[in-house]
Amino acid sequence: MIWIAHINENSKEIQTVKEHSENTASLCRDFSIPALKDILYMTGLLHDIGKYQVSFQERINGKNIKVEHSGCGAKEVQKKYPSILKWLMSYCIAGHHSGIPDGGFKDDIGKSTLHGRLEREFEDYSIYKEELEEIDIDEKAFCEFLVEDCGNNMDMVIDKFAFLVRYCFSCLTDADSIDTATFCTGEINRSLNADFENCLAKVNKHLDSLPCESVLQKTRAVLQEQVFSQVGQDAGIYLMNMPTGSGKTLCSIKFALQRAINMGKQRIIYIIPYNSIIEQTADTFEKVFGEDAEILRHQSTFSYDEESGYSEDYQEVVKYATENWDARIIITTAVQFFETIYSNKRSKLRKMHNMADSILVFDEAHLMPVKYLKPCLEAVSYITKYLNSEAVLLTATMPDYEKLVNEYAVPGNKVCNLIYDTSMFSMFNKCKYEHTGALSEEALLNKSAIYPSSLIVVNKRSSARALYKLCRGKKFHLSTYMTAYDRSVVISDIKSELKKLEKDYPDFENVPEDRRITVISTSLIEAGVDLDFYTVFREMAGLDNILQAGGRCNREGKRKDASVFIFTLETEDKSISNDERPNITKGLVGKYKDISCKESIDEYYNLLYFFNKDEIIKRTISKRCEALDAIPFKEYAEEFHMIDTNTISIVVARDKKSSDMIEQLKITKKGNPRKLQKYALSVYKYEFDDLLKQGAVDDYGSGIYCLANTDYYEKETGIKFEAEDYIF
Repeated sequence: MIWIAHINENSKEIQTVKEHSENTASLCRDFSIPALKDILYMTGLLHDIGKYQVSFQERINGKNIKVEHSGCGAKEVQKKYPSILKWLMSYCIAGHHSGIPDGGFKDDIGKSTLHGRLEREFEDYSIYKEELEEIDIDEKAFCEFLVEDCGNNMDMVIDKFAFLVRYCFSCLTDADSIDTATFCTGEINRSLNADFENCLAKVNKHLDSLPCESVLQKTRAVLQEQVFSQVGQDAGIYLMNMPTGSGKTLCSIKFALQRAINMGKQRIIYIIPYNSIIEQTADTFEKVFGEDAEILRHQSTFSYDEESGYSEDYQEVVKYATENWDARIIITTAVQFFETIYSNKRSKLRKMHNMADSILVFDEAHLMPVKYLKPCLEAVSYITKYLNSEAVLLTATMPDYEKLVNEYAVPGNKVCNLIYDTSMFSMFNKCKYEHTGALSEEALLNKSAIYPSSLIVVNKRSSARALYKLCRGKKFHLSTYMTAYDRSVVISDIKSELKKLEKDYPDFENVPEDRRITVISTSLIEAGVDLDFYTVFREMAGLDNILQAGGRCNREGKRKDASVFIFTLETEDKSISNDERPNITKGLVGKYKDISCKESIDEYYNLLYFFNKDEIIKRTISKRCEALDAIPFKEYAEEFHMIDTNTISIVVARDKKSSDMIEQLKITKKGNPRKLQKYALSVYKYEFDDLLKQGAVDDYGSGIYCLANTDYYEKETGIKFEAEDYIF
């Protein structure tokens, strides 16, 4: 009997289970780190032995029946291998189609947990023993690898084991997908390429072309040279603490390229906190690298097939590369990166193994959310310690990551500070911070109106909207109540107006009232938006937020006296908040003359990270279980969200293209969320429910909610929660 794994629908050729199993096993071994090669070979070899069931062969030959096959391999490794190894392999094999299951418990009869699946009965599949040639696995070596760096701490063993399960699952599912696709389509997808040496040469040429005349420009060059002089230092994690305006982006990619060349790394993954910054970073890299790099942008707001300038062939390659990150330079978001690692799904985890053998650059690294700090640091530590990668943590407000890694992740991971002389940081202090206390909305706007250009950053979208409506003169508003499409237009308009203002009034003297600019925004403007204001007003928040806002004040250091005013709004709700960061900052404002000094930043992060230890450690997966066979992979993945998920996206027609897509969605009941993302805004669940009651939103049966009534949207301030009143 010929045991069939796949049938090519076009050629009607067959691929046997033996062929598919051996191909998958070989790919698994190729993908794997040395410590797991034999384990992954056997995982790949046994993952589809359930296809040796007669009923599966009947199904693949046309019989309309459902046949489970993934549970067979999971049951078989339970018989074959000792305790720890069998659980690692069982999780991967049992979930290689539906996702890694929760471990569950021994009495889970009929449930979809791993224990529940292992209790299921299957037809005889033992014929695989005659077809597949097995290899020995050194379980002792694996156990030693697992407990390395864990001491006698069972929580650390569980967290590391869970990481290794996801990594092995990634190798298995990508190998399975590639071999299946290659056979069924006959196509071998190529990688997205980049010539690291040519890219490095172009970065050097660009940096050499930059002016180096002013004191600030010379200081910037000296600071960057500190980083470049350390490129020969070997470490797992590098810290690049560089002030705002010191050229962090190009400095970090030069360092990453040089390390990748020196150490023979396969890829560079640039991880950015916000979609808005990706646009700017990707544009910079594409302009500098030109044709020497095919950059993969993996973000929710970007769709290659709607961008001009990309060929159909390139789009196909990108589509494949997005699934498994088979590219040499990748730009993605922190959400995409960490939610991949802590997912249980095949579609997400498939790309995780390509985080190995890489240089990871985390831009604005301090923005890792406090509640997920331990899982995030653990992930970075595991990838750099065990997967032959290196990480660069890049920020202008650097926490003590060496201490944090030892406290919350893998102790002993070598950390290297790339900036060893911080005495020049004062050259980048282009503004002073003043605390004004409580201000009414009117007093705040009156105070800001006397300056040529002002940025007012508040904590709530409702506050931004209220201030904007009260504000007079040339004004702009930014918040996530607006679509990304409108925000990008507004940011472009702001840049244009600021440029005109500086051209017409280079000394900023005697600027008439009608030319003064006021921008009112939420915190979205604080990171990566390259704008330069005369004065900044920042509502009391975390110190990192305030310093980021300060980075938009006197950005080029052209003036000696520039101020950032820290305020509280009199109208703000005075009830106790769960966010302790503003309270920590209040204490620092009273203690330090300059809250941007190193001592202030260190104290802020010490209070934030080390006095909240109980809160930080409780969100690891090890706190959900006590044994390796009971890890709740599915449950944990469903709860792991880097950003507030209590929001719902609403798509708004903003141009002909978006209108056409919405009309098509009404007809077909289907839409591409990624293509529509830049026309979307976010609202809280209670706000969405209110709009739904009013009939203002509709998903037209597609699951993608759109604004059905345009009276509920203004391009200046975004979504409204009441329509205009009309009198007939």
